[in-house]
Amino acid sequence: MSSTMDANARTPAVAAPQAAAAQQRVPRERRSPFGELGVYLALAAVSALFCFPFVWLVLTSLKPPDEVFAPGFFPSEFHWQTYADVFRLAPVATWVRNSVIVSLLGVAAVVLSSSLVAYGFARLRFRGRNQLFALVMATQLLPAAATMVPTYLIWNKLHLVNTFFPLFLGNIFGSAFYIFMLRQFLLSIPQDLVEAARIDGASYLGIWWRIMLPLIKPALVAVGVFEFQAKWNDFMTPLIYLNKPTLYTLALGLQSFKVERDQQFIGWEVLMAASVVMTVPMIVLFFLFQRYFIEGTSTTGLKG
Repeated sequence: MSSTMDANARTPAVAAPQAAAAQQRVPRERRSPFGELGVYLALAAVSALFCFPFVWLVLTSLKPPDEVFAPGFFPSEFHWQTYADVFRLAPVATWVRNSVIVSLLGVAAVVLSSSLVAYGFARLRFRGRNQLFALVMATQLLPAAATMVPTYLIWNKLHLVNTFFPLFLGNIFGSAFYIFMLRQFLLSIPQDLVEAARIDGASYLGIWWRIMLPLIKPALVAVGVFEFQAKWNDFMTPLIYLNKPTLYTLALGLQSFKVERDQQFIGWEVLMAASVVMTVPMIVLFFLFQRYFIEGTSTTGLKG
């Protein structure tokens, strides 16, 4: 009887190493290096296709005036003076400053407001929460043209036309897309953190500010990049609300720059250089926050 019990006791100890050894003997699937090479070549080809317009834009901006429409792809000599002409012929520095101000204020407003609303939908329990969230999502179905005139009348009644306020102040009401994005990210955070903070006496706003915002930093960065790009490239809103050239953003300033080009016979290479000045900040911004941007967009929607 004792020998049988000893054998049964030794069986798990012997079986565990044997099972581990059997798992190690299972051959792993090997990837062909030629398959990975084909994937990289395909990605490189697609990337080159998408980068070609920007490369052409930069090279055209550096061409002499008589070579802009020439068949050659590369300039015979690089004219870096074209970029100095851009800032000399128009107040581009002022336009860049205005765009930076509007974009940063818009990012700050939409990040704070959208994250607060998303926190309420994700963590607070109240009657009609799902119906209210569905109503917020339904606002995405409204075309911008449907609200353009009423919105203008409101800002005009407030005597804020021809100021920067209409360009960013509307962001304090949040954005349906950003609210949805941040809510999905907040749902992936364990509820135990919220309950522990409530036991320690933290308020709902304190939990949002001290716990939630640091934990969803990748998603906040993704929202910030999206909104900064939207404000930086926005042309219609400044066109409606701004009349003074000193208040123009870069997108609106480039349009007026094109009109001046047609009147003063400014070369196309100067207009191309101005377009490069507008595009480069967005490229730099993406590479600076690429890690947070990819992390925030790839993990959104894992729960809920």
